[in-house]
Amino acid sequence: MRDLFALSGLAPCLKGGAFAASLLLMNGCMVGPDFEAPDAPRVSGYLPEGTPRPTTSADVHGGSRQVFLRGRDLPGEWWRVFRNKQIDAFVAEAIRNHPDVTAAQAALRAARENALAGEGALFPQVSASGSATRQVASLASQGESGNTSPYNLYNASVSVSYVLDVWGGTRRQVEALEAQADYQRFQLEATYLSLTANVVTAAITDASLRAQIEATNDIIKSEQEQLKLVQRQFELGAVAQSDVLSQQSNLAQTQATLPPLQKQLAQQRNQLMAYLGRLPSQDRGEHVTLASLTLPRDLPVSVPSALVRQRPDIGAVEASLHKATATVGVNVANMLPQVQLTGSYGRAGLTPDSLFSPGTAAWSIAGSVAQTVFDGGTLYHDKESAVASNEQALAQYKSTVITAFRDVADSLRAIEADASTLKAQLAYEKAAQESVKISRTQYLAGAVTYPSVLTAEQNFQQAVVARVKAQAARFTDTAALFQALGGGWWNRVDQTAQAEPRTNAGYFQDH
Repeated sequence: MRDLFALSGLAPCLKGGAFAASLLLMNGCMVGPDFEAPDAPRVSGYLPEGTPRPTTSADVHGGSRQVFLRGRDLPGEWWRVFRNKQIDAFVAEAIRNHPDVTAAQAALRAARENALAGEGALFPQVSASGSATRQVASLASQGESGNTSPYNLYNASVSVSYVLDVWGGTRRQVEALEAQADYQRFQLEATYLSLTANVVTAAITDASLRAQIEATNDIIKSEQEQLKLVQRQFELGAVAQSDVLSQQSNLAQTQATLPPLQKQLAQQRNQLMAYLGRLPSQDRGEHVTLASLTLPRDLPVSVPSALVRQRPDIGAVEASLHKATATVGVNVANMLPQVQLTGSYGRAGLTPDSLFSPGTAAWSIAGSVAQTVFDGGTLYHDKESAVASNEQALAQYKSTVITAFRDVADSLRAIEADASTLKAQLAYEKAAQESVKISRTQYLAGAVTYPSVLTAEQNFQQAVVARVKAQAARFTDTAALFQALGGGWWNRVDQTAQAEPRTNAGYFQDH
């Protein structure tokens, strides 16, 4: 028993006094470990070199220089940094309509109701009863024959039962339920963050695909004009038919790249509609263009110690760790003596008026202590299972923190690389465009063969599409940074009435 007290944290509750006296004083004692939030990783930044330097810039839309501001707070509605009303409307519609948000709100309310229900065990349980009986008693038990005359018997009583929370097991159970409510609260924030980030990314990807399709159509028109020029040259006998066939083949190859892009766009629209809570057939055609987006210049970079309080997924696993810690205390308390007080008061009479006459009262007060002597090791192994679950929750917490820091580092590296990539792709596109002009001029002058023209055209096509993708990546990876940093949920209110517990008055009003 001494080892159990030491393990459970019970020894301080009993030190310096007799056991019986301690029972009256230990209502404030709780066995098991007290939860303490783990410390944040002791690092000064997310990258070996610390906060990244400002990005490079490119002379094209979406190519502006971005600056990382260490310690800057995130706005609650972070998606507004793109200054696009259509994205704002998409996000508002998704939050309003998506069933995942409704489900998360309901799950939070259920967890809060469970916590309130659990608190009821801390109070005495009072029940009242009443009965009216008409009966005839047999005289056989008194060695006589026959029955008494019929009579009425009325009873009214109140019973009180109270399990003393001597070891704090009930309070630990309430603590675990409240931790579960915290878990659901962070799950709600994670749902909001994931949904808003997915909507923004889907809208930008939609814009990217539209820009790629538009660029491909422009290239197709240019190649069609080139085909007409080569055909006229062939009709004049200036070029061989093989050059015409080569241009036709190149045009067909470019046209073949269009259906896959259109397929991706259609599927992306379906995905966007799903995020908005719509069915695919309810697509009204609203969309975003890359040209309508503004790339934010200043980017917040939270300090590492703040990240563990900002990420909803870290908050959720911390709440799970808190619940697991409290559950250890519940199982330790189950191994200790259980103390219960009961009392009842009632009256019995032959008429309702006589219930309150002298001599009709009956009452009782009782106290009991119960201790499991042998259960085949059930309670012990339940406690050990809770200890192991607590260790598992701590390991999961550490893993989630590592993932969170990796997400931020990945986003910072991606933003740095995106800026350099866009600058290089823009230079490549300009060089490829100039190469097409030169090769066509040289071909008409007979200086080069037609395959040289085809190679230049294909390089230019690839450069244009790559540049559009690089533009979009700067926006999507900027959104990813805001998501990795937690999304600023602490600067807005995401909970609605659906997440709040209901009162009795509200219940009867609803029903």
